[in-house]
Amino acid sequence: MTKRLLCLGYGFSARVLAPVLQTLGWSIAGTTRNPARVLEMHSEHVEPILWPGDDLHAALSDASHLLISAAPSAQGDPFLSTIDLAQHEFSWVGYLSTTGVYGNHDGAWVDETAPLTPTTQRGQHRVQAEAAWAATNLPVHIFRLAGIYGPGRGPFSKVRNGTARRIIKPGQMFSRIHVDDIAQVVAASIAQPRPGAIYNLCDDDPAPPQDVLAYAARLLNMPLPPAVDFEIAEMTSMARSFYSENKRVRNDLIKSELSISLKHPSYKEGLQSLLELET
Repeated sequence: MTKRLLCLGYGFSARVLAPVLQTLGWSIAGTTRNPARVLEMHSEHVEPILWPGDDLHAALSDASHLLISAAPSAQGDPFLSTIDLAQHEFSWVGYLSTTGVYGNHDGAWVDETAPLTPTTQRGQHRVQAEAAWAATNLPVHIFRLAGIYGPGRGPFSKVRNGTARRIIKPGQMFSRIHVDDIAQVVAASIAQPRPGAIYNLCDDDPAPPQDVLAYAARLLNMPLPPAVDFEIAEMTSMARSFYSENKRVRNDLIKSELSISLKHPSYKEGLQSLLELET
């Protein structure tokens, strides 16, 4: 069987998944809007597809599996509105969504059966995109990702340069997921497909954001970043919107159904591993 994954949006998560599958004999192709990424993707043995521009139809025809990570907008999913999927068949389709589709639950636990009540436009667009992909009659699997971190995406640089602030909003909880664990869950789903499946991707330890910054400072042997009350903190509108949704996300299904053992079960192991990569 041909094993070829086409990534509609070759971003952070897809880039970590690619070598996991390549070691198993897969070939990988991915779309990018940035011509500067082409040489970089070639060096990673990933076929680059400049889109819009290159022939996406040919890439879809060659693919046995499809992963979608491009963010939707008010106009909907950027690919569904421009490509005809009716003439293509895939063994597995994965859609990377967000736990933002659950909205605010005042710190309560949510699982995959929780109602979808997003309070942000980003979350609303994701709910619509999930439904649109599910309606394609393709073997779609939806992955709802918590806050993603990993190499190059962690708190260390802000702690080191003194710009980190511990934003304090009492009771606020965030769930997170290391990109390595995203890759292993998606790979496990590809090996054990269940069309229509929905999985939460998060670690075992939802935590207040200030605790994560404090632990990063501790690992760096640096002073605790200053605490700032959320109500008076200077923040971008996007950053502030993240605090409008407060919940703890359960990950039981990836463990029971896909036999996942998280590489980074909490932010503590995750941050330690990131620091070790720097040495």
